[in-house]
Amino acid sequence: MRVLVVEDEKKLADLLARGLREEGHVAEVAGRGEDALWMARAAPFDAIVLDVMLPGQDGFEICRALREAGVWSPVLFLTARDEVESRIEGLDSGADDYLVKPFSFAELLARLRALVRRVPPERPVVLEVGDLRLDPGSHRAWRGDVEIELSSKEFALLEAFMRRPGQALSRLQLLESAWDLGYESRSNLVEVYVRYLRQKIDRPFGRHALETVQRVGYRLREDGG
Repeated sequence: MRVLVVEDEKKLADLLARGLREEGHVAEVAGRGEDALWMARAAPFDAIVLDVMLPGQDGFEICRALREAGVWSPVLFLTARDEVESRIEGLDSGADDYLVKPFSFAELLARLRALVRRVPPERPVVLEVGDLRLDPGSHRAWRGDVEIELSSKEFALLEAFMRRPGQALSRLQLLESAWDLGYESRSNLVEVYVRYLRQKIDRPFGRHALETVQRVGYRLREDGG
């Protein structure tokens, strides 16, 4: 998952982001609702964890603004307020779920997984490009009947390619798909991990699915190689 954490308590925000990354997800952090608005409009997120009590505009206002801007990523509210009226206001503002502080990180993860499973409905359960298959839910990939063991970053990179087969993706697009925005875009991370992927999905099978597009980036052949 690519998750946006909107939380002004830096210690909690850092803990959530670190926990998500340790689980293999990409996590971005915004300390203010206004920052979250432009970040959510600039890049797609699978889910948004949104604190209700924020400086400036509160979480309810930010959630309404997100929906008005056409951002439909599922929103999970975090709040210390457990009143029924507060939960109703949050859900009516466009949120999808509600978690009261203090909470278990394991429960937060489970709720995020449930939200991502529900939306968007058009997202395929298993991605298929030629005889390459990738299951985002179970974090498994196959070439034909052979299962391929992938690290979390290799998996995220392959998923980015398989969601846009035949399309040339730039280094920046691939960095944003598999890494946090804080990574230096001039680094050779993409080249290194494309090489890792080729060693796992192509070379053992005598294929050439991942192509280099000069002065652009890389693409996955539409026939899967």
